[in-house]
Amino acid sequence: MSRPAAAPARLLHMIGNAHIDPVWLWQWPEGFQEARSTFWSAIHRMAEYPDFVFTCDQVALLAFVEEADPALFEEIRKRVADGRWVNVGGWWVEPDCNVPTGESFVRQGLLGQRYLREKFGVSATVGLNADPFGHNATLPQILRKQGLEAYCFLRPGPHEAELPGNPFWWEAADGSRVLAYRIPHEYCSPRADIAYHTDKAMAQLPPGLGTAMVFYGVGNHGGGPTKDNIDSVHRLDRLGAYGELRLSSPPAYVEDVLASGVELPVWRGDLQHHAAGCYAAHSGIKAWMRSAEHALVVAERWASVASAVAGTPYPHEALTHAWKQVLFNQFHDILPGTSIEPAYDDARDQLGEARSIARRTVNLALQTLARDTDIPFREGTQPVLVFNPHPWRVRADVECEFGLAIERPWVEDDTGRPVPSQSTRALATTSNPKRVAFPADLPPLGHRLYWIRPGAQAPVSVGDRASEVAVTDAASAPVLENAHLRAEVDPTTGWLLTLLDKETGADLMAGLDGDAGVDAPHTVVTEDPTDTWGHRVVSYAGPGTPFTCTSARIVESGPVRTVVRVESTYGNSKLVEEIILGADARHLEVRVDLNWQEMLRLLKLRFPVGLREPSATYEIPYGHLTRPADGAEEPGQSWVDVSGTLANGTRAGLTVVNDAKSAYDVSGADIGITAARSPVYAWHEPRQLEPDGLYSYQDQGRQTFRYLLVPHAGDWRDAGVVRLAAELAEPAQPAYESFHPGPRPATASFAVEGVGGGSDGAGGSVVTTVLKRAEDGDALVVRAYESAGVPATWSLDLGLAGRTVSATFGPHEIKSFLVPFDPDRPVVETDLLEDPLAATEPATEPASEPATDEGVSGDA
Repeated sequence: MSRPAAAPARLLHMIGNAHIDPVWLWQWPEGFQEARSTFWSAIHRMAEYPDFVFTCDQVALLAFVEEADPALFEEIRKRVADGRWVNVGGWWVEPDCNVPTGESFVRQGLLGQRYLREKFGVSATVGLNADPFGHNATLPQILRKQGLEAYCFLRPGPHEAELPGNPFWWEAADGSRVLAYRIPHEYCSPRADIAYHTDKAMAQLPPGLGTAMVFYGVGNHGGGPTKDNIDSVHRLDRLGAYGELRLSSPPAYVEDVLASGVELPVWRGDLQHHAAGCYAAHSGIKAWMRSAEHALVVAERWASVASAVAGTPYPHEALTHAWKQVLFNQFHDILPGTSIEPAYDDARDQLGEARSIARRTVNLALQTLARDTDIPFREGTQPVLVFNPHPWRVRADVECEFGLAIERPWVEDDTGRPVPSQSTRALATTSNPKRVAFPADLPPLGHRLYWIRPGAQAPVSVGDRASEVAVTDAASAPVLENAHLRAEVDPTTGWLLTLLDKETGADLMAGLDGDAGVDAPHTVVTEDPTDTWGHRVVSYAGPGTPFTCTSARIVESGPVRTVVRVESTYGNSKLVEEIILGADARHLEVRVDLNWQEMLRLLKLRFPVGLREPSATYEIPYGHLTRPADGAEEPGQSWVDVSGTLANGTRAGLTVVNDAKSAYDVSGADIGITAARSPVYAWHEPRQLEPDGLYSYQDQGRQTFRYLLVPHAGDWRDAGVVRLAAELAEPAQPAYESFHPGPRPATASFAVEGVGGGSDGAGGSVVTTVLKRAEDGDALVVRAYESAGVPATWSLDLGLAGRTVSATFGPHEIKSFLVPFDPDRPVVETDLLEDPLAATEPATEPASEPATDEGVSGDA
């Protein structure tokens, strides 16, 4: 029976798939077994139905099958060659698309697409993240530079975000576009007959479209299209009510849309919000992930240096394995905190392995570099090499702990000049250990030698000394002050009464009338009866109860810094915040030690400031985004800023930078960080908690993290917060050494970032993030991005390779470069798969006007 002639002139591409959660309400071994079972099922359906096409994403599952079931993998290879098994997505997994760093999204495609190309001879052209809970605004640029011309997603749904059409062009801030398609209704079809599913999908599609995609198949715990599903498609196609129903794939749909020439609307910005509680759920996984991501890029830099200058073998295999562990645990039910509790034991172990590999890599590289450094003998001293992992000059306070018999330790630099230093609290609680803090002035991506000496401190000359820290511990309030800032701590509330930026004369804690202070609590605990996802939550910024301050006192003071320790309690929970002002610092550092013992509650750390007309800017992966200051719970990377106008008309603001959190709000001129949230593990509405039920709650116990308060004139661009955030996440590392001769001087630099070639790494708005060995060949890969939204020039002097890279960047642009060690081979710009741009196929959609001319040059 053929389709009736009166059937609508419509083509529905029926996308047979099996959305597989490798981890969720089960642990990864069960998820991987289900992948193998589901893939065999798809192969069997192909033998039974000659027109059946299966769509597969998540390369990690294919890699597992290759290892565990070679016969199945060979069947998949045959069906890919036949065009009936279609690999899409191109990423290692379907990750959370808000919390990972920009570089993690690059690596998802780098490992995923290269695997597909190696094993099947063809990479994906359509991105697919069906189940993640939101999508950051940088993704179109990353996707295009990974060879992906289209992107399919489900969330946010129509009730959560009104989009201009479906499909539509999704455009990143740099002008890159992908064809985006919101999957209607669901990505799987639990019923045997998919008429109901198709009806629901059609109801979400705009009228008048000649083609659309409908995803079907049993999913979440795998399964895939059933015989009943496929028979149902054939039956509905014969009836003709929907038009033609064709067993198809996303690339076939995209080809139809692009060939039609239809004009599509454009969407700029991120795709939010769904399940806002996921931005904060499970503080542990968020902190472990942030730590592992940064540890690996630092390991790659130092391994690249050591391999180039000392011949140390570059650990490609180990680092790739570590990245796979990181990428797998970015899966959209692991990183958002929505899996069962045992899954986080697995995640902790796997991310711990990744961090251990990174640490071993760094240790070997630094030991190798230290081995070749000239360190002459000095009686009674302890040499310390301090390594800076960034290709720009870094000035930072460094702490060293030792159990050596050095009484009254003090520090001098490699030239023999005394450096300000002071004793600080040791980590060990024994009779002998000592810990000393001192300011280090470090060359770009390099090291500098310092000496710890015993005895009386030699005088520090005025010209060499950082500005003093004045400190007052009056009965009224502790005060910290240096040449740049003045901060007064209220002993009643445990928070700041004043935060005076001497450059602008602005006290950010003053009220808008100029003298009445901001009257808002720093800590706010609210009831949180919502499920793990935080379904239907728009904001957690409501009123609540503050912690009670029990102590605010100065615990450390000297020529390097002053530390005020504030202790507070709420219920059975305890919060310790150590507020630190360095002698020459333009920001406050706060070290947080939180012992959280509350259930179904949420803790916000709030930072209210006195500003008119506030605007809120959030760091997102490889970029930034301005959002309304309306109190909505928002995802972000390591910083959020509020800028506005002071009572005297001056433009100013405050940036809060942190090393572990990813959930924020800005309510007017009040920044909030969600520090702890304690729902029940894997609790999904509409299930209600039973009064006598035995449940496990998230975030119980102790956690530590750090944040910076960065007051500034103008807006966040004037405060250098992008590099400051990088320095917080990837700090300088001291290493004890012995005395030995070596060919390298005590101070050395291996790569210097600059604007047209600076001497101290003053790279302007373009920030270098990656220095690694290329996946193929004897070359380095360098990656940088423009962080301020302006055209910019940039250079990187790679002393380790005897090459210099220079380029112009458009606003918000990410660029990558292949730098051969052979001086006769040119430096070339590449895509994010490390393929030269000349070999990249041109875009098939209308191109946006470039923001600026592009260029790249390389010289020996």
